[in-house]
Amino acid sequence: MSGQSFTERMRTGLRLGLARPPRGPRALIWQPEPRGTGSVRRGQQMLSGLWHLAGQVVEAPGRTPWQIDTPSTPFQMQLHGMGWLDDVMATGGRAARTAAQTWVVDWGKRFGTGKGPGWDAALTGRRLLRQISHAPTLLSGMEPADQKIYFDLLYRQAGYLAGEWTEAPGGLARMEALTGLLYAGLTLEGMADVAPIATRALAGAAADDIGEDGGLVSRNPEALLEVAMLLGWAIEAIRANGDVPADLLSAQARIVPTLRALRHADGGLARFHGGSRGRPGRLDRVLATSGIRARNDSGLAMGFAPIAHGRTTLIADAAPPATGPNSGSAHASTLAFEMTSGNCPVIVNCGPGGAFGPDWHRAGRATASHSTLEVTGWSTARVGPLMAVGKRQIAPMITPPKRVQWQRSASRRASTIVLSHDGYGETHGLTHLRRLVLSTDGRRLDGEDSLRAMTNTDKERLDDVRMDLRPRGLPFAIRFHLHPDADAQIDMGGRAVSLALPSGEVWVFRPGREMKLSLEPSVHLEPGRLKPRPAQQVVLSDALVSYAATIDWTLTRAQEATELPPTDAEGL
Repeated sequence: MSGQSFTERMRTGLRLGLARPPRGPRALIWQPEPRGTGSVRRGQQMLSGLWHLAGQVVEAPGRTPWQIDTPSTPFQMQLHGMGWLDDVMATGGRAARTAAQTWVVDWGKRFGTGKGPGWDAALTGRRLLRQISHAPTLLSGMEPADQKIYFDLLYRQAGYLAGEWTEAPGGLARMEALTGLLYAGLTLEGMADVAPIATRALAGAAADDIGEDGGLVSRNPEALLEVAMLLGWAIEAIRANGDVPADLLSAQARIVPTLRALRHADGGLARFHGGSRGRPGRLDRVLATSGIRARNDSGLAMGFAPIAHGRTTLIADAAPPATGPNSGSAHASTLAFEMTSGNCPVIVNCGPGGAFGPDWHRAGRATASHSTLEVTGWSTARVGPLMAVGKRQIAPMITPPKRVQWQRSASRRASTIVLSHDGYGETHGLTHLRRLVLSTDGRRLDGEDSLRAMTNTDKERLDDVRMDLRPRGLPFAIRFHLHPDADAQIDMGGRAVSLALPSGEVWVFRPGREMKLSLEPSVHLEPGRLKPRPAQQVVLSDALVSYAATIDWTLTRAQEATELPPTDAEGL
């Protein structure tokens, strides 16, 4: 479990000592509407004592959440962050309200003076934001003694954040801390001076952390969605009380079009660099409430190259992964792609494994877990030793590709992306080149993957590597991970793979020449499930015996869907 060192506990205690609640009147001077999109089903499970967080389940009927023996650090963080208040409150009724009141007050009694693992700037901001946004319901019928504990908790957390938000890493963590602080300044009597400070800090963070392309350094699409959600909440809260800084509006105008570009035809986000599809309904709500209809069509969106034709979307990773403090969830996925047809994902990446423990987290970051070419046993970037980022430990990504190139073109018949990276350059002297061509009707994807030693120095390095491999050559594989709902079968005497989708569509995958084609086991790492889902992957295997090898392949829609309902992405 995560916990604070003695020095950190002293620091937290000192900060909270300076954040004593005021002696004068304590009340809410403005009551914001609840912002979260909670799940009634999840809320009902929690009320029955079933806690499903971070891919793990704990049954604790008749106990408060704070009596749970938490099974992992991610579970513990989600529990103490109280994002689950959205789910509990979504169920409605007296039982939900009473339980939420009891659990919030009990947290204040146990941890309100700085004890426990929840005193991290981002977690505190997340927790405070939920406690304030649900305040009208939480305060309804609450006993005076509990009200005192509740308000003490709000003011203490706000005072703590006022001095601690600068310790939050840039990106999502900083946005959570500052949005919580903003809401405290706007809603808590006697803390009006905090609101302009938080507003200026938010404007600065938005300008610093959200790039000109509307992306984050981490390149995590789901983290970008969470930042966009918090940014929207902050803008709405500031607008209800005054003028919105131009930097915040400009950041929203950059981030929303990029989110649209990273959205597949089925309404889910591309699953790269620690991000999943996004919580159901959240992306729809962020896009709709922003009022921004534009889409990032500049070519690259946060380092990804999207193509959309007909009912088919393709999103390829066309940039190196993040490194350093922002790379704790970065993946060695350069040149990998995902493809969705209508409401059905077809080609995917395995996804983020953090919810299933450290081993799955590490495995999900490897090149072999992505739909791209892998020099057998090697990744295009490596996971480095642990490093401290604020109060957390991350395993950063190191040795990424130094040179990643892309080019996009379009004709009347198709759109083409040509990409390359040198992620195998230092280890093997090899460059991976990939060409993806999607027809304008969305019914055919042509691909070509090459490994090449480009220079004399590269050839010498490759010769050194292959010295012990002759005459077999250097083995490599091109992997196409399939969504678990795609039913795959070897067809045409082993020369093709048929993919039947739930919509009734059938796609056929064929290599361009005689080579080893196989269906192998894979997994689909989907946060919110109890364990990884079994899946399959199409694998093309070969060996490099000279200084270059090229494999071409096609994926063709052979049978149309039996029904074509509107996709979730249409109209938003």
